[in-house]
Amino acid sequence: MSVDRRSATALLVAATFFMENLGATVIATSLPTMARDFGALPAHLSVGVSAYLVALTVFIPVSGWAADRFGARRVFATAIVLFTLASLLCALSESVSGFTLARTLQGIGGAMMVPVGRLVVLRDTPKEGIVRAIAILTWPALVAPILGPPLGGWISTYWSWHWIFLLNLPLGIVALMGTFVLVRNEGSPVGRFDATGFLLTGLGFTLFMVGIELASRTDLSAWAWSLSLMAGVLLLGLSSIHLRRSERPLFALSPLRIATFRVTAVGGSMFRTAIGTAPFLLPLMFQLGFG
Repeated sequence: MSVDRRSATALLVAATFFMENLGATVIATSLPTMARDFGALPAHLSVGVSAYLVALTVFIPVSGWAADRFGARRVFATAIVLFTLASLLCALSESVSGFTLARTLQGIGGAMMVPVGRLVVLRDTPKEGIVRAIAILTWPALVAPILGPPLGGWISTYWSWHWIFLLNLPLGIVALMGTFVLVRNEGSPVGRFDATGFLLTGLGFTLFMVGIELASRTDLSAWAWSLSLMAGVLLLGLSSIHLRRSERPLFALSPLRIATFRVTAVGGSMFRTAIGTAPFLLPLMFQLGFG
């Protein structure tokens, strides 16, 4: 029964990981349709994609501390509820600004949902079962970026783009019920939260990404994006100094001293940057560029 529960928990977390990754790419083919409803240019809706990913980036480091402080099941369940409600708000959005705010909330929910779920699985898995558990967690999520664009396009064509987000509601309810059945509310003593590190990294990443987003807008002055970009780089530099000096940093930079990890992190990030643009750029090129 213990082994069955572990496998079921891993599948539950894998399903939430699938939902999170699907949310990043599923709207790519729906952007022209959504832009018409919002009265905006399709390329400007890239802010909805960016806001989701930035929220993931900013709040993922908080998830481990929150799980230890408040209990894994409580945080995991709260994240599922937030992700599901944010999906409903996305479906109800009537403007780009409202949609961006809803996507940000959805990203926060995803950031707290998946890492906490992975912590639950790995802490409850014996050493000899780690590779199998990671495989269960990873493979369903790898399908999501492939499935997202055609699924989003099909839903937008034959139903309505709103259903892209409404479909998360029943999935979220099922995941929430599974959480209360399978996940234990385990926590452990934690130290003081690194609020300084959170603010520096959060603002740094946000301003950096806002600068990149604004740089793509031809209707805005170069000062708008260059100042945001420079402020983001400055804050990220300060956050790096803080994380190296803090006794209990938000996340440690020490693993980067290991050459193999450093090469994987830097090279892998460049690869994911390149490969992650395809689900966004190709649908727009085919729909808007080639008709």
